[in-house]
Amino acid sequence: MKQYHTVIFDLDGTLLNTLEDLTDSINWAMQKYGYPLHTIDEVRSFVGNGLHKLVERALPDGVTEEKTEEIFSDFTTHYKENCAVKTRPYDGILELLEELEKREIKIGIVSNKGDAAVKELNQHYFNGKIKVAIGERAGIKRKPAKDSVIEALKELSSKKEDAVYVGDSEVDVMTAKNAGLFGISVTWGFRERAFLEEHGATCFIDAPKEILSFVTGS
Repeated sequence: MKQYHTVIFDLDGTLLNTLEDLTDSINWAMQKYGYPLHTIDEVRSFVGNGLHKLVERALPDGVTEEKTEEIFSDFTTHYKENCAVKTRPYDGILELLEELEKREIKIGIVSNKGDAAVKELNQHYFNGKIKVAIGERAGIKRKPAKDSVIEALKELSSKKEDAVYVGDSEVDVMTAKNAGLFGISVTWGFRERAFLEEHGATCFIDAPKEILSFVTGS
């Protein structure tokens, strides 16, 4: 098996279970504007294409673009202040990051969440173990475009042939393909394995420690 020296992770559904905080902030915004609330499973189906798309999917049909932008602004403000209330790393993630660090494997995060929130969550939960964390920001196309992954590789001084991309969604499957990286899909995230297989995923892991086999080549 080929050995890899860089691991690029998605954030939501891969490193962190952010679903409860996202649901709470969405429902706070829905309640404020008098729209129906959503279950966690509904919000799970909305995520994957950035926070703006999450808000669009949560709103009923017929909401104007102007109103959507107003709600999005309120939602993002609330979420920024409450993004680390119930969010937690998945079991085994912190131990994996420590092991990767010991082995001098380069680590990065690429997410469609806003750049400020990505950096804040990275610092709060991983405390410097992940040196490069990139979220949605001006000038870089969001996933599944390859741009943010290429930027992460650049900042890590890594080559794509030496890197794997790890994510939990169909967006991540396409991101890895578009960026030319070997893609790994996790089974503990926001999408079911069967759904990911329907969208082209071919390599799966059921626990974070299984990533180590890709960096050791065994």
